[in-house]
Amino acid sequence: MPCALCSTDAPLISHPVPGGPEGASVEICATCEAQINGTPEPNHWRCLASSMWSGDAATQVLAARMLTRLVGEPWARDLSDQLYLDDETRAWADNVTTRPEHKDSNGTPLEQGDTVVLIKDLPVKGAGFTAKRGTAVRGISLVEDNPAQIEGRVEGQRIVILTEFVKKR
Repeated sequence: MPCALCSTDAPLISHPVPGGPEGASVEICATCEAQINGTPEPNHWRCLASSMWSGDAATQVLAARMLTRLVGEPWARDLSDQLYLDDETRAWADNVTTRPEHKDSNGTPLEQGDTVVLIKDLPVKGAGFTAKRGTAVRGISLVEDNPAQIEGRVEGQRIVILTEFVKKR
């Protein structure tokens, strides 16, 4: 089965499409997934000229959202002007929940799985030790509802760390 957006024959990832029906998702390739979550390469998304007409509402929503992100490209503006969505699908496409952005002490964006370094000694409540300055914390997790917090393992303990006390490695 090809990617719902770019039609590439590659292993597929189930990508959730928030803001609409519970559990809505689209099967897409790793390239599309990475660009949706990161910086889109405009030429890759010329494929939206065909996928925006999909019979699947979730695919239409993803296509509409990507066209909106690429509005600086003349071809994307043209496609966006041509795209017809029924009222319910249009409301879903416009219902974009912004994910809180986690940033380190220098303002550098943090992502799931990054490695960070502690910039000061931190007493760990309830664990009886102090996480020392300079300690590397590998494979961090982002606390979804709080952009000021991340989770990671220090001395075998999973702890919550304030982003103001770390820097990205």
